[in-house]
Amino acid sequence: MSPTLRRRLFSIGCILGFFVAWELLCLAFRVSELILPRPSVILVTMWADFPAILPHALQTLYTTLAGFGLGIVIGFLLGMLIGGSRLAYDTAYPMLVGFSSIPKVALVPIFVLWFGAGTVPAILTAMIMCIFPIVVNVATGLSATEPELQDVMKTLRATKLEILWNIGLPRSMPYFFASLKVAATLAFVGSVISETVASNKGIGNLMMIASSNFDVPLVFAGLFILAALGVALYVVFSLIEGRVTGWSVRSDTFSTGG
Repeated sequence: MSPTLRRRLFSIGCILGFFVAWELLCLAFRVSELILPRPSVILVTMWADFPAILPHALQTLYTTLAGFGLGIVIGFLLGMLIGGSRLAYDTAYPMLVGFSSIPKVALVPIFVLWFGAGTVPAILTAMIMCIFPIVVNVATGLSATEPELQDVMKTLRATKLEILWNIGLPRSMPYFFASLKVAATLAFVGSVISETVASNKGIGNLMMIASSNFDVPLVFAGLFILAALGVALYVVFSLIEGRVTGWSVRSDTFSTGG
């Protein structure tokens, strides 16, 4: 058995062991389902209520992907601007940090006033949750470009755009994909925040209704679905990252001891 396969099997075993321990501890201490339902109860609830859960899950997935896509475009362009211009860095970066420091739940009522309750506030909240990590990583990747490579391109009479396209962007790709894996999970957070405040559809709304009805297993079912969607999106971008930036991945020979 290869070390990689053994490591993956061990990881799966640890994850399954966590849920088995959760199940057994709840049984041993007779924990009420109103406090902490067992994983088996949550899975049964997900199966029994799947027809009711599915529309909410699809709505959350749609708003998250829409906001995530907008966040990628805006964040990437802002990152290129800030990373490629000292004036833009000195001007836009402090404003971006200040805007990112605002609790996003405080922006949802403003979006509702502007666009009404529903899908648009959820998309915008997911978008603004994504922008900051993407901007920071893209700008960092551009600023980390080796000066020697830029000097070589300048001796070849390359323009700033050619240097950016041939050196800056490829060098920033590992940073960019690292930010996407972070932003993907934040996008779900943004969507759910908005859905709990100003929407009548989505996993966030479903969890609020279930909580008001003291249906704790359904609340945890919503959490499980959000976790599964987040992991799926993370895996997708990890696979794309491996294809695009495989050249930047270092060998793990020392970490595996092989």
